[in-house]
Amino acid sequence: MDDILQRLQRLEDLEAIRALKHHYLNACDRKDVQVITDCFAEGEIWIDFGPIGTFRDREAFIQVYREMACQPQVIDLHHAANPEITLESDNTASACWAIYYFNLDADSGLTRQLGGTYQDRYRKSEGRWQIVETVCRLHSVVTGRSLGEPHEQ
Repeated sequence: MDDILQRLQRLEDLEAIRALKHHYLNACDRKDVQVITDCFAEGEIWIDFGPIGTFRDREAFIQVYREMACQPQVIDLHHAANPEITLESDNTASACWAIYYFNLDADSGLTRQLGGTYQDRYRKSEGRWQIVETVCRLHSVVTGRSLGEPHEQ
């Protein structure tokens, strides 16, 4: 019976980590700063978003996020797929995610599409998984200008 309970807990943990990542990405698209903050553990963490910066705590990251993304003309779409999640212990895990990001500045029409990976580490505390490390590495960047409003056919 213990084996079944362990297997069930493993499945629940894997699903909780998937849900956490999707919760974080959807909150980024909605610009829901409180939900984004809550996805990260308190205290010392590691966030490396390349040219955007590196951060050792969630508050420093949130400050830059507010400046860059929390503008009315900024429209973001974050998508992560193909997770490879490894449960390392009852309370630690790591994952690699494929990332696709689309950004539009509605005022200027400038667009940006990014492709890459997230390398994440997670910690479970008081029954809840949170991000303790995330490193984004890009393999493609495409910039352009929006062609305006879609045309009706």
